Amino acid sequence: MERKLAHLEMVQAVVTRMASNSFQIKGWSVTLVAALFALAAVDDTNVIFVYLSCFPAMMFWVLDAYFLHQERLFRKLYDNVRTREESQINFSMSTAAFQQEVDGIWKVAWSFTLRVFHLTLIGAIIVVIALMVWF
Repeated sequence: MERKLAHLEMVQAVVTRMASNSFQIKGWSVTLVAALFALAAVDDTNVIFVYLSCFPAMMFWVLDAYFLHQERLFRKLYDNVRTREESQINFSMSTAAFQQEVDGIWKVAWSFTLRVFHLTLIGAIIVVIALMVWF
């Protein structure tokens, strides 16, 4: 049972790290967009910074989807290890066998949790751009 627990702990550590990465990406995304808004507010000639904020917002969305995809793969690995016999534990961290069972990155990007957060951020950018154009 010790080998199984050790392997499960290894996999759980990766799942935890992926979840932490996702949380940090969301924080960096909001921080970077807010910083670009602040740079644009300093001087009206720097409105380009508001337009530039769309790029990191979208790139962080893709990166967040990648980490969520990886997290789902490792959760499948965890489930697999959990149901194995002690003699079958080989400490493999390969998730290749589960690629077909988990949605691809682009489908994960449109999952409810990522869609709500990142579309809200991009919506805020669009609102700021619209306000800049009208005023």
